[in-house]
Amino acid sequence: MKRELVVIGAGPAGFAAAFLAADRGMQVTLIDAEADLGGVCLKRGCIPSKQLLHLARGMEEVQTLSKAGIVFGRPEIDLDTIRAGRHAVVDRLTSGLDQLAKRRKVERIQARGSFVDGSTLRLESVDGTPLEDDTMTFEHCMVATGSLPASVPALDLPSKRVMNSTGALELETVPETLLVVGGGYIGLELGSVYAALGSRVTVVEMTESLLPGADPMLVRPLQRKLDERFEAILLNTKVVSVTEHDNGLEVAFEGADQTETKFFDRILVAVGRTPNSGRLGLENTAIEVDSRGFIVTDEFQRTAESKIWAIGDVAGEPMLAHKATAQGKAAVENLLGTAKPFRPRAIPAVVFTDPEIAWAGLSEPEAKAQGKPVATGLYPWAASGRAQAVGRTEGLTKWVIDPETDELLGCGIVGPGAGEMIGEAVVAIENRLTADKIAHAIHPHPTFGETLGAAAEVYYGTATEVYRPKRKRK
Repeated sequence: MKRELVVIGAGPAGFAAAFLAADRGMQVTLIDAEADLGGVCLKRGCIPSKQLLHLARGMEEVQTLSKAGIVFGRPEIDLDTIRAGRHAVVDRLTSGLDQLAKRRKVERIQARGSFVDGSTLRLESVDGTPLEDDTMTFEHCMVATGSLPASVPALDLPSKRVMNSTGALELETVPETLLVVGGGYIGLELGSVYAALGSRVTVVEMTESLLPGADPMLVRPLQRKLDERFEAILLNTKVVSVTEHDNGLEVAFEGADQTETKFFDRILVAVGRTPNSGRLGLENTAIEVDSRGFIVTDEFQRTAESKIWAIGDVAGEPMLAHKATAQGKAAVENLLGTAKPFRPRAIPAVVFTDPEIAWAGLSEPEAKAQGKPVATGLYPWAASGRAQAVGRTEGLTKWVIDPETDELLGCGIVGPGAGEMIGEAVVAIENRLTADKIAHAIHPHPTFGETLGAAAEVYYGTATEVYRPKRKRK
């Protein structure tokens, strides 16, 4: 039987697209190699990592209470209970998605799909058993196969002591020493979890800073905190070899000035992710793949094959679940005739460390690199009553503003709850608001959120707690 819409991949892009298409009256078939919906984000990424980060943050907060005169004893860590709690959360969420698929009458097929041509799929069972019907034709198809952890040749070691992010989330043990290869958000988040649980963590990053690509002004407060929590942070350094011994892993580093060797109990490889575009039979279609493995699409998410669309991580940066969800929904609307380009002005990014870092729109370095005139409104949290009350004065809130029009171009926040706050900035940037609209909006006091309004006031020189000469009015 010919299917109206086939979606390959049941992660945030795939199930969002499948559900919306079903809501719009389409007959939808959802193909995925796993029995449950949710993909990497729900099962082996966003959700389980945030649960562990929540536990780690709670442990950190308990420790800081000693400075206020409240002292607790040494924590006892039950890894079995922690793992059980993580699996329970994932099971509840996947079960909920399964029920939603049934209510929408989305056909589910557990299999791997690959293209025979631009309108036909070959299905292969996950366990190798033959399928009753191993081919399928379609009117439309959306590829939403996501991404995989990237690997490093020097760390391609067949050893349980070398983990990727998926293995790290299993939390089999808390190693005494852990090397995290990669100073991006995955490495810093999981490194923070293991450090809170008792590991002595070293982070190695090839570039000159943590979180390459982020505004350095936002990264500095986080790095100061991590310098206290981690055993070491090695920048401008790469791993050149790893040798396994009975007592651990011998790692050779090469830095700007020297080469050194250290021993670790375990290694976490967190050097980013790569699009999952292999084994799809794309060579049997007109679909193009770029040098990094991303499927090439137009601004409506259509590939070079008229019947095939690509959404989510496999279709390009940024590889974020919320972008994937929005892109999947946009592709369905376009398939149904909306013809609206997917061109968001502000896709938020959040690093769920402590402190959190969040940004949306253009950063100051990006705006300057593009030759745009740029000004900023910067509010240090040391001036915030809420931050002073809870001892979190390391944070800051920053608006990036066009000085000729006062239009908000971007926003960056570092501090507790930054990820919860960035949504206001996204709405403002997407709607091309000017800074005065945020400055004049009454924000609740005392909150971290009011620093968004205060940072806009700083730009105009009207902030109560921060003195800055007033801007000349146009």
